[in-house]
Amino acid sequence: MKRKLFLFLAVAALLAAGCCKPSGNVIKTTVPARPAGQQDVIGLTAEPIETVRIGMVGLGMRGTGAVERIPYVPGAVITALCDLLPERVEESKAILEKMGKPAPTGCYSGEKESWRALCEQEDVDLVYICTDWLNHYPIAMYAMECGKHVAIEVPAALDMDEIWGLINMSEKTRKHCMMLENCIYDFFEMTTLEMAQRGLFGEIIHVEGAYCHNLDPYWDEYWNNWRLDYNQKIRGDVYPTHGIGPVCQVLDIHRGDRMTTLVSMDTKSFNGAKITSNHTGKPCTDFANGDETSTLIRTEKGKTLLIEHDVMTPRPYSRMYQVVGTDGYAAKYPIPQYCLREEKPADQVDAKHISDEKTYEGEELKALQAGYRNTILTPELEALAKEVGGHGGMDFIMDYRLVYCLRHGLPLDMDVYDLAEWCCVAPLSRISLENGSMPVEVPDFTRGAWDRVKGFSYALAK
Repeated sequence: MKRKLFLFLAVAALLAAGCCKPSGNVIKTTVPARPAGQQDVIGLTAEPIETVRIGMVGLGMRGTGAVERIPYVPGAVITALCDLLPERVEESKAILEKMGKPAPTGCYSGEKESWRALCEQEDVDLVYICTDWLNHYPIAMYAMECGKHVAIEVPAALDMDEIWGLINMSEKTRKHCMMLENCIYDFFEMTTLEMAQRGLFGEIIHVEGAYCHNLDPYWDEYWNNWRLDYNQKIRGDVYPTHGIGPVCQVLDIHRGDRMTTLVSMDTKSFNGAKITSNHTGKPCTDFANGDETSTLIRTEKGKTLLIEHDVMTPRPYSRMYQVVGTDGYAAKYPIPQYCLREEKPADQVDAKHISDEKTYEGEELKALQAGYRNTILTPELEALAKEVGGHGGMDFIMDYRLVYCLRHGLPLDMDVYDLAEWCCVAPLSRISLENGSMPVEVPDFTRGAWDRVKGFSYALAK
């Protein structure tokens, strides 16, 4: 017994010292073979659509906001509305009428799967899905089967089977399958992406993203308590896409690099059960999700991502968003700032001021950003986005770019592999947590095409 203990401690010491590497200790999930006759959809294009006819499914918080925004997008028209509750359909019809827009040719409600009729409607090119998370997958799959492009609110898929299902269906039908991740269109993130692509920060080596948002005031806004119920039943980072999406673009994920390994840790559920008891009025003693979940990811090129999730504590709202390069740094939270490598003359180096790095904040930050306007963010688009709104305008830019690319037959800013990579953090973090925080392999969702495109870019019409 003593000898076994000695050997265990010796091996642990060697590992801690970096003298050897463990092998065979990474959990792998099944990567299904690509169905015969299918090809990847890297750089997928479709026939241009002069007027993009949109069918809206789910008219709650996110759906109603989209109905109010989309009429401002050039070349977009809402031709169908669907919600389980008839009054929501009527409210959305009234919004369009007040804006002087044509009445939808199809309105569906009252039946659990009334969305099927919308997906079958002839004058719908794009099905825009804003339901609760549990219904994203079946609606998207049927819409693509019906020959429609799909845009799905976050998260688009909840487990690995759903992720692979969406990939396979997009590849089979050659239809766009995009997740409606609005945070990649935040003005700070877009400007920082431009800075990174122009080399201001040197080579990017580490990034951080999060969704830290105290949802105490908002639980009642989720129909039938579906969001709190999901957190009660499911462990892991169940809402990673706002944090991981923008930083994956900076790292050129599946455009020259890819995520390979993931490890997660979480706290106990200190608040979840109490919040559930207070919210439902019934005792809750079992709550699966920890209050705080942290996930560390490594890429093929030796870079790292740190992603956090916390909707249970009263910390200030944060998507963290930090970019660390060999020659610079960017952060949006808690205050927007940049820090660049600046060599000081030897006679100005004073150890008493060892922490006095030069940072760009306030007006200096704005002046620095002015020289790095994002490729797609024209002054006209920025002004219109801020006027229309939607999380400060980023929702509108998301809708605008989706319709713009469909109208011009261009690849979308986010493809089905982005959807897969950003959503997979949820099920893979759960696997890691349930196995003592073991490393989990992140699959190559492109099945071999991850480095065919060199660097993220926006497609623009000539």
